[in-house]
Amino acid sequence: MPDFLVIGATGNVGRHVVSHLRDAGAGVRALARRPTAGGLPAGVRAVQGDLTDPGTLDAALDGVTSVFLLWPFLTAEAAPAVVDALAGHARHVVYFSAMSVRDDLEPEENGIWGEVEHLIERSTLDWTFLRVGGLAANTLGWADQIRAEGVVRWPYGAAPRSLIHERDIAAVAARALLEDGHAGAKYVLTGPESVTQADQVRIIGEEIGRSVRWEELPPEQAREQLLTSWGDPAFVDGALGYWASLVAEPERVTHTVEEVTGTPARTFREWAREHAGDFSPV
Repeated sequence: MPDFLVIGATGNVGRHVVSHLRDAGAGVRALARRPTAGGLPAGVRAVQGDLTDPGTLDAALDGVTSVFLLWPFLTAEAAPAVVDALAGHARHVVYFSAMSVRDDLEPEENGIWGEVEHLIERSTLDWTFLRVGGLAANTLGWADQIRAEGVVRWPYGAAPRSLIHERDIAAVAARALLEDGHAGAKYVLTGPESVTQADQVRIIGEEIGRSVRWEELPPEQAREQLLTSWGDPAFVDGALGYWASLVAEPERVTHTVEEVTGTPARTFREWAREHAGDFSPV
């Protein structure tokens, strides 16, 4: 079994990709700026490398045939050199992209994710793109409010989202890495249903056994908070504009997870039940 490199191995999705590959008997390497064994399953090798310094990737990629790539930055500035480094060693990359990417737009019109897709397409790599919708794990951003007050103050409570469980993304990624037949695929991945943000909060409350209510936050106030967290005005405005659009046009639902893995995608309630401890008061 060949060696695989997972970039983003300790994140919400990457750690499950690592587990799938390890359980399949593959050799798994996890890229890290400062490699340690902490947080990685037994048998997974932490290797040193820094995406902002692509010259450090050669040793980590030596002998690797396939790569799972999660791009962690808000710009694609360093991506050309990283893609060149991957193409110099690996044959196949599974790239964590975004559902917002459209094939009828120019790369620069598709944001960071489209720019990185374009670079990979132009390379010598075989590729599989996972165009992922909203992550259920992003609702962990509400956890402090829920634990402290039992309330979530956020904009666009009426916006329906088809949030996906991180385990389902990882299951598709592992199939794409381990099996033939996925090269050139652009998989659009969502959860199995569309649930408004206000209903997501209600469901979290039901799963932790506590009343949790939604309080609509004016978008202007949400923008101030997000600018503090994210720092990039264009990125913040794009996110707010997208959420606003969902009120009239709910986020799409696909069944690609089931088509690829043979198992239906998990519901948001299943995700909330699994993560109930993250929202419960200490």
